[in-house]
Amino acid sequence: MTAHGAATYLVPGIDAEGAFPVPTDLLIGDAWVAGAGGARIDILNPATGGVLTSVADATVADGMAALDAAQAAAAAWAATPPRARAVILQRCFHAIVEHADWLAQLIALENGKALPDARGEVLYAAEFFRWYAEEAVRINGDIAIAPAGGNRIMVQYQPIGISLLITPWNFPAAMATRKIAPALAAGCTCILKPAEETPLTALAIGEILRQAGVPAGVVNIVNTSDPAALCSAILRDRRTRKLSFTGSTEVGRILLREASHNVINSSMELGGNAPFLVLDDADLDAAIDGAMIAKMRNAGEACTAANRFYVQQGIYPAFVEKLVEKMGALALGAGTDAATQCGAMINRAAIDKIETLVNDAVAKGARVRLGGKTPDGEGFFYPPSVLADVPLDADLLREEIFGPVAAVMAFTDIEDAVRMANDTEFGLAAYVYTENMKLGLQLAERLEYGMVALNRGLVSDPAAPFGGVKQSGLGREGAHHGLLEFTEAKYIAVNW
Repeated sequence: MTAHGAATYLVPGIDAEGAFPVPTDLLIGDAWVAGAGGARIDILNPATGGVLTSVADATVADGMAALDAAQAAAAAWAATPPRARAVILQRCFHAIVEHADWLAQLIALENGKALPDARGEVLYAAEFFRWYAEEAVRINGDIAIAPAGGNRIMVQYQPIGISLLITPWNFPAAMATRKIAPALAAGCTCILKPAEETPLTALAIGEILRQAGVPAGVVNIVNTSDPAALCSAILRDRRTRKLSFTGSTEVGRILLREASHNVINSSMELGGNAPFLVLDDADLDAAIDGAMIAKMRNAGEACTAANRFYVQQGIYPAFVEKLVEKMGALALGAGTDAATQCGAMINRAAIDKIETLVNDAVAKGARVRLGGKTPDGEGFFYPPSVLADVPLDADLLREEIFGPVAAVMAFTDIEDAVRMANDTEFGLAAYVYTENMKLGLQLAERLEYGMVALNRGLVSDPAAPFGGVKQSGLGREGAHHGLLEFTEAKYIAVNW
C-alpha cells in the first residue's frame, strides 16, 4: 500500500524492507496535498521525546478547500444506495484488519501506548466499519395514522450533511472510525480534524479508506496547529451541518459556542471521572481483574478510565494489597517493546498534571502504596501507582487524572458510596462489583452516568450506545443511536 503523490513517513521495522510509507500531507478531495502555507508540525515519540516526523499544517484556506471537496461529493454519496455504501464499509473493515499489525506499531510510536493496547484499539476501530456496514441498510422510517384519522404521518431519515469530526490523541484510530463509519453509513461526507499529537494514524487510515473504495471528497483529513481558527471557519460556514467532537469538556464548551452561530447539530463525548464501586460481597479476584482493565487500559489515558475506587470497608484492605501487587507487576517501557505493559504518557504536560494531582493528594493525607514519582530518563513516563486513603478534598477526586494512578478510598455505607460517586460534574462511565445482581442493577440505575459496567471492567462496544450525561457530553456514538446522530428526521404529511 502506498500513498500516491503524498509526502510519507517511513515507519521503522514494519515490513520486510524495514519501513512502511504513511502519508504526512492533507487529504483533500482525491489528493494528498502539502497545505497552502507550506508549514509542518513535528510529531514526537512519547517514549523518547524525539521527533518522529512532521505532517502538513493546514491553514483556514485548506479547511475551506476540504469543505469544498466534501460539498462536491455530498450529493452523489447521499444518493448512493445503502447497500453500495455498506459494501464499501465492509471493505474498509477488512482492510484495517489486514493491516492491524503495522497500524498497532504506528499507534505505539506516536501515542506511546503498549502494543497489546494498540492492537486492541485497531481491531476495535475496524469493528465500527463492520457494524455500520450492517446498519447502513437499516435506516428505517415510520408511517402512522394521524390521531384525527385524516392523513398519514410519514417519517424518513435523511443524511444530515457535511460533518466536521474532531478526534483526540488517546485513541487515534478508534475515535476516527467511530465517527467516520456512521457518517458514511448515513450518507454524509466529512472532514476529519485529528489531534495535533497523533495525526499519523488518522492519515494512514485515510489512505486505507481511499484504497478500499471510499470516493474522493467523502472523507477529507486536515491536520493543523491552529485548530481554533480552522474549526471556527468550518463551523461558521453554512454548508456544515454536523459537529462530532471527542475531547475535554472545556474544549467542548468552546465548540458548542462556535456551533451555535449556525445552530449546528452537535454530538459531544467529553470528559469523564469514573467511579469504581466494590461491595463487600464482590468476588475479590474478579474485581481486581476488572479494576486492572478499567484503570490500566491505555495506561489510564482513557475517558472511561476508573479514577476513583470506592471499596467497602470489609474488603478494602485485601483489595488494596492485591491492586498494589497487580499494578506493581506491570512492565513500564516504550510502547513498541513487546514486553511493555504500560507505555509512555502522551507529552510532558500530561506528566506535569499527574505529578500535581498526586502531590496534592499526598499533601492532604493520601498514602502512596506504589509508585507516585516520575522516573528519571528520557521520554514521558509515569509508573503505575496506587494511592490509598485518599481524602475527599483531594483534587485527584475532582479532576480527570488521565494516567496510571488509582485513588482508593474505603466506605461503610452504600448510600455514602453512591453520593460520592455522583458528586462530580462528569457522568460518562461507572463500574460496580457485587455478587448481588438485584442490588447491582439498582445501583446502576442510581448512578448518574451514561454507561455502567456491572461486574466487568470494559464498557465500550461498537454495538452499544457510548456517551455520557451532565457535562460528559451530548448524544451517543456506536449502536444504531450513533447512526441516527448523522441523520435528520423528515416528517411528510400525506392526505389519505
